Amino acid sequence: MMFRALRSLLLALGVSALSATAGAADKIRWLNDWLPAGDKAVIYLAVQEGLFEDAGIEVEINSGRGSSDVVTKLGTGAADMGTGGLSALMQAQAGAEVPVTAVMSIYTKQPDAVFVAKGDGIDSLQDLKGKTLATATFSASNVTWPLVLEANGMEPDAVKVLKVDPGAMGPMFATGRVDGTINWLTKLPAFEALMNDAGKEIQVLPWSEYGFNGYGLSVFASDRLIEENPTLVARVLDIYKKALRIAIDDPAKAGAALKAMVPDVDADIAAEEFAASARLIDTDLAERDGLGAFEPELLAETWRWVAKAQDLPEDSLDPETSVTREFIPE
Repeated sequence: MMFRALRSLLLALGVSALSATAGAADKIRWLNDWLPAGDKAVIYLAVQEGLFEDAGIEVEINSGRGSSDVVTKLGTGAADMGTGGLSALMQAQAGAEVPVTAVMSIYTKQPDAVFVAKGDGIDSLQDLKGKTLATATFSASNVTWPLVLEANGMEPDAVKVLKVDPGAMGPMFATGRVDGTINWLTKLPAFEALMNDAGKEIQVLPWSEYGFNGYGLSVFASDRLIEENPTLVARVLDIYKKALRIAIDDPAKAGAALKAMVPDVDADIAAEEFAASARLIDTDLAERDGLGAFEPELLAETWRWVAKAQDLPEDSLDPETSVTREFIPE
């Protein structure tokens, strides 16, 4: 309790516990959960808009290999803040001490979906019975998929699932070798381009419409940084939220910012990818509770899905311990 009170006092006074060196820029090692793409563009936009420079913060951006990698690197001190799926953090913390905390939500809807071709007679989850879907071999969606089927009165083997290399999914779908793919909504623009080349259109079946609710992508911070420099965490979140609003209003600006820092990226595709991501961010829930909030009931539901998917006792984690609302910018 004394530590929390001291931290709150530091935040209120705008005093950093590490501000002994006057005039020196603060530094943040930021770790995205995957390779640069439109859904990761916000942090790059914040740099390009000069938001970090204006705040006297130097930011180093790196890419992880999945949310679990982000949790590990934050926990071991190899990074300070970053993005990852909240379910990965909860899974890591179940029954273990992991010095990482979610400090702001980004996706208030789960990004998982099934992509099918329009006109193929697949208009609902139940229409997938007897069909074949492709999925990335190591996708986190693969663990939850049987539970989504079960929640909708379907047997786990009602739909045949082929685990393939991520690069093979689009061509297999476009050529009709599979009836659809298990994917994230953020990947819709890239798959639409492939399908358009084949003269086809995509129909999306979001899992959130079939009961799979919970928080997805969130901002994490190492507990070390939270304890030693809470005002820096708050400042970075304020910047991230400003950049997020700019990107939602102007996805093209987000795509251009990413392109400026990662030249191999297609700015137009990146803009479309962020626009797809925005559907998971700018939601009724975010409008009601505020951008970045963690609503207790949805937080608990997020954990229930994780516990069931990982065959963990529900009482092995209090989901409230995975997050803090202390730094969510107003």
